[in-house]
Amino acid sequence: MWFARRFLSSVAQKRLYAGQFGLFRRPQHGSLPELELRYLQCTCCWRSRVPVAGFETLDATLSSSSQPCKEDSRPLDACYTSEQRDVILQLLNTATPSVLAGVKLLRGRKSLNIVEYRTKNGPFKTLESVVNVPLLKHKSAVTVFNSILNPVKKERKVRIQLAKFIRPEVDRSWLEEASSIVSLVCGTNKIAWTHVNRGMTVLDWQQLECPNFLRGTYMASAYLNDVTAVVALLPPADFYIIEKSSISVQNTALFPIMAHMRTVEAMLFALLEPRNSTPESNIPPRVLNMMRTAVGRHFGLMVGESRTSGAQTVRQLMTESVTQKLPRINFPPELLVKHRNSFQIGSRRGGEELCDALLQAVAFYELLSESSS
Repeated sequence: MWFARRFLSSVAQKRLYAGQFGLFRRPQHGSLPELELRYLQCTCCWRSRVPVAGFETLDATLSSSSQPCKEDSRPLDACYTSEQRDVILQLLNTATPSVLAGVKLLRGRKSLNIVEYRTKNGPFKTLESVVNVPLLKHKSAVTVFNSILNPVKKERKVRIQLAKFIRPEVDRSWLEEASSIVSLVCGTNKIAWTHVNRGMTVLDWQQLECPNFLRGTYMASAYLNDVTAVVALLPPADFYIIEKSSISVQNTALFPIMAHMRTVEAMLFALLEPRNSTPESNIPPRVLNMMRTAVGRHFGLMVGESRTSGAQTVRQLMTESVTQKLPRINFPPELLVKHRNSFQIGSRRGGEELCDALLQAVAFYELLSESSS
């Protein structure tokens, strides 16, 4: 059953009771005072309201609503199984405001109202008691309950743009077809490299001392001798990935180090890049830069804008190679024996460049896989 509330002015009500005209039709002559219809309210459940736009639509609205209310008038607890009630009450009674805010309709003040209500009145014992929380009425409560029972899983966006960690930009298909890469990292007195294939197996992993680095003035010929000696030892690969340091030009204290890194980087590009590789040709560039900060973020090694040591991460990767059937990366036994003591805390063997070269190779393949998923 439905009835109208506050839909007629006092003058119209008097005329109605006097029998001057029917409830659902206007008089043919004269005019009624301005009539205002607020809403119709269900007398079965007292929860649903149907707005009515004007006086002419009242008859049609009431006639269409003469059927019993379709909304379930049972108590909320009767609408769910005991297991479902336990799940709903468990969350509402224990969740923090931040967790509650993740439920549909509970973001903002409603989540705080739930916490305040249960703190003041104790935990919710029935679902029907939830409608006593300010701003939570019957329909809202049903939506909340259904959202708790059937949470919407938000898909994590893992697609990463290659341009964010690889320079210059290259077609992804070229990188995906590569059978192996060589990852290079330049230090202040050495260059380290790691040769890794598509199956995530380390084929080569070593470093070479460069005695002419940062000695006096930057002698191009001396630098060229050291860099050429390294290039002569590098194994053939489809791509050579050179670490791009994150030293800022504005940091004047580190300007000599930055100039040193850029010099070595430019020589490696010049010596490793094929002569016939040009923007006009259809041959992909063989030498690429990988951002140092991207590798640091991938392995959780960043503290603010600074990168911490990756020695512990490398030790873990080496251990997993022996203890797990499907390790993140595979090491040949001879390389494990060769470098097992290179990354110990307090070691003087200088293994930071070796660490960074390996982590860069692993991050390259894993970030490439994530960007194409």
